[in-house]
Amino acid sequence: MKLRDYQQHSVDAAITHFKSSTDSAVIVLPTGAGKSIVIAELARIAKGRVLILTHVKELVEQNAEKVGLLTEDADIYSAGLNKKQTQGKTVVASVQSASRAIEKFDTPFSLVIIDECHRVSLDENSQYQQLLSHLKTINPKIRLLGLTATPYRLGCGWIYRHHYHGKMGNDDQPIFEKCIFELPLRPLIKKGFLTPPKVLDGVSAQYDFSSIQPSETGEYNQQKVDNLLNHAGRATKAITNQIIELAKQRQGVIIFASTVRHAQEIMTYLDDDSVLITAETPQADRDQYISAFKQKQFKFLVNVAVLTTGFDAPHVDFIAILRPTASVSLFQQMVGRGLRLADGKEECLVIDYAANGYDLYFPEVGQTKPNSKSVPVQVHCPVCQFANTFWGITDADGDLVEHYGRRCQGIVEHNGHTQQCDFRFRSKSCPDCGEENDIAARVCQSCNSTLIDPDKRLKQVLSQQHHHLFKCQDMLLHAENSTLKVQYIDYEGNDFHRYFKMETPAQIRALFALFVHPHTKVPGTQHPKYKKPQDVINDSSKFRKPDMLLLKKEKKGWQWIESFFDYKGRYQTESNP
Repeated sequence: MKLRDYQQHSVDAAITHFKSSTDSAVIVLPTGAGKSIVIAELARIAKGRVLILTHVKELVEQNAEKVGLLTEDADIYSAGLNKKQTQGKTVVASVQSASRAIEKFDTPFSLVIIDECHRVSLDENSQYQQLLSHLKTINPKIRLLGLTATPYRLGCGWIYRHHYHGKMGNDDQPIFEKCIFELPLRPLIKKGFLTPPKVLDGVSAQYDFSSIQPSETGEYNQQKVDNLLNHAGRATKAITNQIIELAKQRQGVIIFASTVRHAQEIMTYLDDDSVLITAETPQADRDQYISAFKQKQFKFLVNVAVLTTGFDAPHVDFIAILRPTASVSLFQQMVGRGLRLADGKEECLVIDYAANGYDLYFPEVGQTKPNSKSVPVQVHCPVCQFANTFWGITDADGDLVEHYGRRCQGIVEHNGHTQQCDFRFRSKSCPDCGEENDIAARVCQSCNSTLIDPDKRLKQVLSQQHHHLFKCQDMLLHAENSTLKVQYIDYEGNDFHRYFKMETPAQIRALFALFVHPHTKVPGTQHPKYKKPQDVINDSSKFRKPDMLLLKKEKKGWQWIESFFDYKGRYQTESNP
């Protein structure tokens, strides 16, 4: 079997990396790119023993099969497959089974490969970490390689520290040290290795989940989702009817439902040509349903969060997403179920009825999507010129209006060492030393002083009675001779004004420090040399209002103390506490 060019390149990248380093590494290949072939080739050429780990028995079986095609048959350790062998040169195991019998893995391995490695957590009590810790005690020089289509975890960020393209990933306890190879989705489709997706928003009806906030891990409260769906009128019936109509020209349809109750409602509108799989479906029944679906014994497969990885049915040519997700990785995994090649399959129809709005070709940004209007945007660092990818807002012409990036992700040389560029697009100043820190930082990176939590500070000052929290709904700019007047308006129609004289260079520098830079929608961009108030007013679309102002009562009225941007604390509701 001859590897495709990109598969060989990823194998070469692993060889090159591990010849010079013991650091853990990640290879990123899109769903359907043939990760199991890459794994099998690495197992074939490895001089020592290789352990291949994954989380579902379907992937255990798939990886073992590919190893057998390229080299000698692998041993399999999986309770779900009723096989428990660990003595071969290559062992393919489910992490659940292996972690329950660590003593069976006392013979040294030289390489551990983890498929779907984005599922690995840093929790030392997790199954992966317990097993990896044991393997390292047996062989301290063991190499660790992960493969995934989605190298990002909600709540943690990128799963690697450095990217070989010169980008910083996650510098705060990453799971892997370096991403050594990454292949985008578009080239695979262009070369004919994957089926082209045709992605549409809901075209007959659509759910609006924007009123429900996901948790830090991207999960939506099932009760709140069910409650919203109960008030969605006849949307589910209209959506299902459209799916049925569009499916007449399709071979296989996977429907991703929001909750079990939602899935059960969908099933009432489908005929006998459908089946439902949830986490409660017995394993034997699940295996039977999946086998029958792969044999095209029925057309519709409805599921609730169980068929996102480790499931391969190449004939699927229609993906209907009826569930919200804050995870771009999960969205890509769902769509990936329909991108494999099959006879008579020219495209895969993907309809997002939940208005998730992700760009399939550019899914990973490295942080949670801040709102439904956000799209990936490119922002150049004014210091090192690295082209960062952040969430942002664009206008009808595609021009950047606002971005939510915090720190430049570029890696630069400094005193003979590589480090992350220290330019911050948004930051929090340390009151003790003045160092700029991440807006979510709790301790100053320079002097280790504790950075006051905004909620704690607000609670303290508001308890003193002579402070007021002004919650902004709008911001207007006015010119009064040579003075710029900034008018903030709260939710009750009250206003507060700040004044900036623009008569001297020092006053204009103060304007930039106190208004222009904090209020800019696109931090890091070069502003023109404003000379008079009307120049600033002409650029008013470039400035954002603060979420809140902290004011203090003085003899002559209210005095501005501090502005709060990007605020997510307990005081963010419209009414005052």
